[in-house]
Amino acid sequence: MAIRVLVVDDSGFFRRRVTEILEADPMLEVCGVAENGQEAVEKTAALKPDVITMDIEMPVLDGISATRAIMAKTPTPIIMFSSLTTEGAKATLDALDAGALDFLPKKFEDIARDRDEAKRLLCKRVRELGMKARMHGRPPRATTPATKPATAPATSSLARSSGRGIKLLAIGTSTGGPVALQKVLSKLPANFPVPIILIQHMPGTFTPAFAQRMNQQCAITVKEAQDGDELKPGTALLAPGGKQLRLEKRPGGREVRVRVEDGDATQTYKPSVDLTFRSVADVFPAETLAVVMTGMGADGREGAKVLKQKGSEIWAQDEESSIVYGMPAAVVEAGLVSRILDVNKLGAEIVKRV
Repeated sequence: MAIRVLVVDDSGFFRRRVTEILEADPMLEVCGVAENGQEAVEKTAALKPDVITMDIEMPVLDGISATRAIMAKTPTPIIMFSSLTTEGAKATLDALDAGALDFLPKKFEDIARDRDEAKRLLCKRVRELGMKARMHGRPPRATTPATKPATAPATSSLARSSGRGIKLLAIGTSTGGPVALQKVLSKLPANFPVPIILIQHMPGTFTPAFAQRMNQQCAITVKEAQDGDELKPGTALLAPGGKQLRLEKRPGGREVRVRVEDGDATQTYKPSVDLTFRSVADVFPAETLAVVMTGMGADGREGAKVLKQKGSEIWAQDEESSIVYGMPAAVVEAGLVSRILDVNKLGAEIVKRV
């Protein structure tokens, strides 16, 4: 049975464009369209779609308000379409706070350089969220603990912890990451004893606003990383979107600094969890706690493999609390993980371990 999608946008041209792309996928069916937020709320209640694609700026009721109303009345996975501007970043983060699970640039050329690849990516994102909803029921908004069935285990240990001292916390994530990171980082105290590196797949115009928002919501300090930043306990450095982040220890010294670089044009992810994790393994062998969280694909698996080989510890978010169980599944299936945890437990467990 095809995954049913409600397409919401005030532009008739964009509604038709998205509908044509989704309808070309045999696993997807557009069950309805809406041209404003109020209509979206009403049609969601009437049609019960598996997934909604939602514009942000619309008449009558904007996309953020519509998302909030839908999640309160008829919880449904929502993908937001947003502009890659500073204002667009703030609005998208507001939508994620309201309960949206994912976002994509409204300009398809910003999704991928190749138009066909952009179409495939849109369909893949919709399928992933639709299948998640089908498997686990129509979940409440992603920011509430109730997304997880009561019978799901809070924690699973696959192996004993290394017992070694941790000198760095490194977290990699993608789809669903902004909300998941807020849940984890908000549990860390201001005097958290080690530095933190965050790798979140996100456009370059979004990471400054996201870092600022996390800094306001958390006791620790969160900032977008800049080239030359020094690692400090209780400070989380967020890899800038569109750039690569690696660590560098100065020759003959103990000081570790961040290098922010453009990277190679052929690299799939910017920032890349794999690239950062590999550099972490060189600087903090056997002294890193690396956590792979919700996200599509397998970025982080190869970097985690190098960290594991050098004696560091790898944790993963569990399937039930992941919006997309791609990246965590990749490290679990590779046999690299010592603990699998619900996102609502991760922060507290990190504090205990560190």
